[in-house]
Amino acid sequence: MTEAGRVLVTGANGHLGRRLLLRLAGKRPTRAVVRSGHAARVLAEDLDVETRVLDYADAAALADAAQGCSHAVHLVGILKEGASSSYQRAHEDATRALAAAAEAAGLRRIVYLSILGSAPGSSNACLASKGRAEQILLAAKTPALVLRVPMVLGEGDFASRSLRNQAVAPVLLMTRGGASREQPIYADDAVEAIVAGLTRQGLDDMALDLAGPESLSRRELVRRAATLHGRRPLALPVPLMLVKGVAGLMELTSKNPPMTRAMLGVLEHDDEVDPGDSCQRLGLRLTSLDETLRRCVGPEAPSN
Repeated sequence: MTEAGRVLVTGANGHLGRRLLLRLAGKRPTRAVVRSGHAARVLAEDLDVETRVLDYADAAALADAAQGCSHAVHLVGILKEGASSSYQRAHEDATRALAAAAEAAGLRRIVYLSILGSAPGSSNACLASKGRAEQILLAAKTPALVLRVPMVLGEGDFASRSLRNQAVAPVLLMTRGGASREQPIYADDAVEAIVAGLTRQGLDDMALDLAGPESLSRRELVRRAATLHGRRPLALPVPLMLVKGVAGLMELTSKNPPMTRAMLGVLEHDDEVDPGDSCQRLGLRLTSLDETLRRCVGPEAPSN
């Protein structure tokens, strides 16, 4: 499979989408797909890229956007449902529409970014929905590669800012005392995996678990980040059931709650996988956790 043809990128205005577009600039033509005119305008401020505005679940509009493309990268997904979004529409309906569009346009492969732990039988609504979306793509006529990733850390992104804020705080309230296992991957590594997944041989209709080189507790991750700033936050444990109760109350009292029980379940999922086989298949060399933290949350890292 050779590197030729335009790449369709859905959810292109997200942090990884923008990094991917920059990575492909000058190497392969791209077509960015976003959901709103505002997103398109923001994207155009920094990137010279062809953009289409459409509903991700609109198969006809996606098929039109896919014309002239050879590959697609599907970055659409949500962590929590709200008044105007549901897991089914964001994950399953959007993926089904892309599969139909890919078949109509004759795409060679779709690379789908999923979440570590996703499975149709998961008790977590988000992870189950992502798992069903994976199944839709893997059963479709167009060859697909699913990349399941955990927390992604990149310079200036939301996850890095949040971790940095925790690292410099004097006191932290941490669910279960920060016992959940994290295995963060550097954003550029995730992008390189996507690029390799577009054309590398032997990856059709496959799901790969990909993560950073170290799995550690969230408490230890914050401590490692804090060390870069000469800090040592005091972590105060909060019972998981109490946090679940607060999240449930938010769901009852708000149309767009800042936290839901499903979102909490994703955040508290233990990530502990061996990325060796996936890295070998993708030809990927992972950035060390210490270097990732230095670039993303250290004193010299961008704060916005």
